[in-house]
Order: sequence, then C-alpha cells, then structure tokens
Amino acid sequence: MPSLQNIGTIFRRELRSYFNSPIAYVVIIVFLVIIGWFFSSNLFLMNVASMRILFELVPIIFLFFAPAITMKLLAEEMKSGTLELLTTKPVRDAEIILGKFLAAWILLVAALVPTLLYVMTLAFLGPLDPGPVLTGYLGLLLMGSVYIAIGLFASSVTESQIIAFILSFLIVLALFLFDKVLIYVPEGLTSILEFLAVDFHFSNIARGVVDTRDIIYFLSLLLFSLLLATVSLQRRKW
Repeated sequence: MPSLQNIGTIFRRELRSYFNSPIAYVVIIVFLVIIGWFFSSNLFLMNVASMRILFELVPIIFLFFAPAITMKLLAEEMKSGTLELLTTKPVRDAEIILGKFLAAWILLVAALVPTLLYVMTLAFLGPLDPGPVLTGYLGLLLMGSVYIAIGLFASSVTESQIIAFILSFLIVLALFLFDKVLIYVPEGLTSILEFLAVDFHFSNIARGVVDTRDIIYFLSLLLFSLLLATVSLQRRKW
C-alpha cells in the first residue's frame, strides 16, 4: 500500500521545482495567451458568446502542454543520477510516480483555473447553461490526467527530455487522431479506433452527456499509463 506521506513529500518537492523555475509561469502564460486570444476573437470579432471555442481549442493545446510539463519529471533525474539517490530512501516506485503525477496535474489545473473568468464573462453577458460548462471542464481534467500519465511514462523510458517530449506527443497525438482517420481504415477497425480515441469520449462529455463508459475509458487509460510508468521505472532493477 503506497504511503500518503511519501507521495505528499514527492508531490511538494516536484511542485516547488515547477514554481521555483520559470517553467510553470512560462507554460501557463503561453497557455492563457493562446486561449485568451481565440476566446476574445470569438466573442468580440465574431460576436459569439460561447465556451465552445475553449473546449475545442484546449484539447489541441494539451497535446503540447502535457508533454512539456512531464518530459523532465523522470528523464532529468535519471540523467543527473538523483533518481538513484531518491530510491535509496524508503520510497516505492509507485509513490514516486503518483507524487510526480499529482504535481504535474496540479500545474495543469492551475492553468485551467484562470479560464473560469471566461465563464463569468459569459454569465454576465447573458444566461449560461452551467451543465455543458461543468461537464466540459470535467472532460478537460480527465483528458489532461491521461495525457500527463502518458507523459510520465514517456519520461520514464529515456534520459533525454527531448525524446520524452517527442514520444509523449506522438502517443497522445495518435490517441487524439484515431477518430479522425476512420474513413481510411477497414470497416472492421472503425469501432475499435473510435473507442480508443480520446477526443471521441471527450466530445461526448463536453456536450453534457456524462456516460459511465466515457468515465471508465479515461480512468482505465489513466491507471494503465501510471502502471506502465511504474513498471518502466522498476526496470532499472532488473
């Protein structure tokens, strides 16, 4: 059974490392500038008061955001040798993975929180249906969690942050595009690829339809990715 104390220690250590360097601030600012530009253009230039642009754009930004904030989590420690120092302490590999995952997830949440200003802006301008907004944010958190877990796995297989970023990006991009290429695959594979597609399940949730199948998909992929990261970390002992 993983120790919450050990997980909390690693979590706080990683979170401090994010905010003690420019990484967190640069990533969050770039994220908000991109979202803010498109939201403002949609609202003032196209005169469309809707959160739809955010829920369409953020999943694309996450393709780069998640690999960027996870690529150093294990790769940097393996390269510098601090991972071996960490494992000399009474800490399990699963606790390392969970602590680092939570730190990256909190950074992702910190990037999303300021976008609630857009929700308040639209609510001020007129009636706003809270249902799709709440489920849309739920979908973003689930999608972001999966991407971070995949990024953590990618960071566990190499000492190079660049390779970790590329590997993570390719995996999440494939998951994102599966339901976009259905016309190019045999008919027997379409249902399989559609089920594997992250955006297919996110779109269902973002429309306000919270289906247990979509929740199970995200949680299963999250746990599987964290398990892969843990096993990959343990391979150094083999």
